[in-house]
Amino acid sequence: MIEIDGSLGEGGGQIIRTAVALAAVTGEAVEIRNIRANRPKPGLGVQHLHAVKAVANLSGGEIAGLELRSSRLKFLPAKLEGFNGEIDIGTAGSITLLLQCLIPVALFANNDTNVKVIGGTDVRWSPPVDFYTHVFLNAIREMGCEVYSKVRRRGYYPKGGGIVETRIAPLYHLGGFAFTGNQGTVKGISHSYGLPTHVAQRQAKAAERILHETGYNSEIKIESGYYGKGIMGSGITLWQGYKSGSAVGIRGRRAELVGEEAAKEIVKELESESSIDVHLADHLIPYIALANDKSELKVRELTKHIETNMYVTKQFLGAEFDVEHEREVVVIRKG
Repeated sequence: MIEIDGSLGEGGGQIIRTAVALAAVTGEAVEIRNIRANRPKPGLGVQHLHAVKAVANLSGGEIAGLELRSSRLKFLPAKLEGFNGEIDIGTAGSITLLLQCLIPVALFANNDTNVKVIGGTDVRWSPPVDFYTHVFLNAIREMGCEVYSKVRRRGYYPKGGGIVETRIAPLYHLGGFAFTGNQGTVKGISHSYGLPTHVAQRQAKAAERILHETGYNSEIKIESGYYGKGIMGSGITLWQGYKSGSAVGIRGRRAELVGEEAAKEIVKELESESSIDVHLADHLIPYIALANDKSELKVRELTKHIETNMYVTKQFLGAEFDVEHEREVVVIRKG
């Protein structure tokens, strides 16, 4: 049984998601201890329970310690099968983080997976759904993965209620990833629901101003509407190729500041010599380790999330990553 210390590196839910997913893919049993030991609310949270349950639905096997606030989890996977059904996180827990755990497992299953996930699409401390659909999924499709998601409804903190439908076909060949550069117009989506329409418009205008001042053309779509009493929120995601920037609205924070935050984040990435942004690199680490071909990622910095994913991935796959600092970027090579 592979043992993982859940307090190492980034020390959050990412260790659980990557370890459980790779355990299912490789068929290796895993025990994760000291789960989120250094966080304000240590142990398993509601979102982590749903992610592990989702993988268990795909792979069968046995689970021990799958309880709220549990600090230790054991998972013994079995045969990978497809999954067709619905997963309701029940809160504004991140849909994309659940998919981060589910997708790699479904790719190695025997049958198609069709899943409707209900939760948060645009919440703090997690990838927004537009990053997933317009950046991450494009990247893994380039590697040979047939994964498609459709946002049916957005969900914000604290109500959640967002709906994302995802189809994942079994993988035939996983190729490497080597993207050399970004160019063209910065695209984006600025959205607000349950709030005045001008909120999304102001977010977009503020982002456009920053982008134009730094020499980038932009094309930002506006989404706004009403889902029902008490369901409200806003956010903006920008992308160009495999670089992105995003921000979510917070009560009391001016819409202009939300738009500016997203624009400044993507400009930081665009002005570096990196080929992809640090968030995408973090997500791609398990995929390039599983790939049959060589991969190369150029990022502007080596984050804790990237280092943690490399550590966990190595425990299951024995993957060796070649990390080099070249001028203003960090190059990660595999294979």
